[in-house]
Amino acid sequence: MKKTITVIILLSIAVLVLINILNTEEEYYNLKLEELKQEYAIKPVSSINHSLLPELQREFSTPQEVTETCISCHTERHKEVMNSAHWNWERVSYVEGRGVAAAGKKNVLNNFCLGAQSNELSCAKCHIGYGMTNDHYDFNNARNVDCMVCHDNSDLYLKGSASAGYPDRTVNLTLVAQSVGTPEKINCGSCHFYSGGGNNVKHGDLEVALLACDRDVDVHMAANGMDMSCVACHTGENHQLKGRLYSVSSTNTNRATCEQCHTATPHFDDILNRHNAKVSCQACHIPEYAKVNPTKMSWYWSDAGKLRDGEPYEEFSSDSTQEYMSIKGTFTWAKNVKPDYMWFNGTADHYLLGDTIKSVPVQMNTLFGSHNDRDSKIIPVKIHRGDQIYDKKYNTLIQPKLFAESKGDSAYWKDFDWETAVAAGMERVGLPYSGEYGFVKTEMYWPVNHMVAPKEKAVSCAECHTRSDEGRLASLAGFYLPGRDYNKPLDFFGSFLFFGALIAVFIHAAFRVIISLRRKEYDANVIDYENNKPE
Repeated sequence: MKKTITVIILLSIAVLVLINILNTEEEYYNLKLEELKQEYAIKPVSSINHSLLPELQREFSTPQEVTETCISCHTERHKEVMNSAHWNWERVSYVEGRGVAAAGKKNVLNNFCLGAQSNELSCAKCHIGYGMTNDHYDFNNARNVDCMVCHDNSDLYLKGSASAGYPDRTVNLTLVAQSVGTPEKINCGSCHFYSGGGNNVKHGDLEVALLACDRDVDVHMAANGMDMSCVACHTGENHQLKGRLYSVSSTNTNRATCEQCHTATPHFDDILNRHNAKVSCQACHIPEYAKVNPTKMSWYWSDAGKLRDGEPYEEFSSDSTQEYMSIKGTFTWAKNVKPDYMWFNGTADHYLLGDTIKSVPVQMNTLFGSHNDRDSKIIPVKIHRGDQIYDKKYNTLIQPKLFAESKGDSAYWKDFDWETAVAAGMERVGLPYSGEYGFVKTEMYWPVNHMVAPKEKAVSCAECHTRSDEGRLASLAGFYLPGRDYNKPLDFFGSFLFFGALIAVFIHAAFRVIISLRRKEYDANVIDYENNKPE
């Protein structure tokens, strides 16, 4: 009888295990996710066909004429644009350790093309305006607002190279004006994909491949998926777009977050949901960036200036990425990069023109946060390293003049003379130059927010909760991470519970065995009075 019961129990367990293995259906139906899919599957359709408007049935000789026509109907929109950081290239905010300060492209340096000051003619290609040739640009002139760069839906609009923000001369202004609508990926990407001088140079997670990628590259923007546009997440009201780019931004306000759609508890597993208190969604769901095209990981300006037969040259690697340019120096690139990780609370500081160097490598931007900060979470970042020119005496980074249309105008990219380029650049920004320059190492941090992987390819638990030096969070200190760290009291308590439970099981089993043996001995000594009656 006992054997029969044992066999039945074992068979039942085997059947349950087999059912669990074969059952591939999810236990729960994610209704919230399905609602989001339905919502974003419906693409916005303009209620107005601009190609039929009488005001646009004309030839436009200048882009300013297009702007004037736009604001003749959209009477207040230009004021909203002129109140945005995209237009002003700066934002006034409170910065920890600095107080209230203005920061933006006007005064923030980086370790790519260094800075916009004295190079406006070229850098203005990514300004939403026309005619920025120097630092005397009139930010109050509404005629110079470029409506087309964000709203063109013809895919034909193009800013001219070194044209102070004006469109390329080949652009048909009438056709573009008649084709405006809701911003699409290419509108945002024309600047953000190519920032730093080429595709995917700066961000690592923003590049031209997102225009027609598959779900393995990005589940949101995939052409064979939801095919979401940038403004689906970076929503805007009165032309104030949601989102912060921490190469120039400082505050934890108006950020575009995963939670605004997926909520803070998107999983059916409570353990995973509890991670959200200290771990960002991106940390788990973006296991790597630069999935299609490589991104620049280092840039050494100290190597710039080499010439061949008196002329600048370029060198390329076997995969056709630039390794050297006479005008810029030496680069390294990487593809399918595993991010670095750090604590971040949404606030940051930046190296501003005139700041004294406090440490080396110089932190071009400082992302604030720690485990003890209630607002901080672990985020993935790209770290861009390199060196750049600085003043040895004043111990400040230098803004050199890099761009000019011709030789003899003190621009380094034409004359390859650091002395004249530095003197001209520092004079333009109104800062002193000692006459002594050198090169100092720098670092810059870029939060990774795009190229979200399918859930099946999310970071596994063991990639973080491990004692291996290759663990994703191996370099992130200041807190206890189960599976990675040792804590004597906690480890002792855990070991005590484990071995205590194990000993209790053995004691319990021993008692059962002893009782069973005694019962058998008792059964063997029982007298059968029915069959052993005395005669």
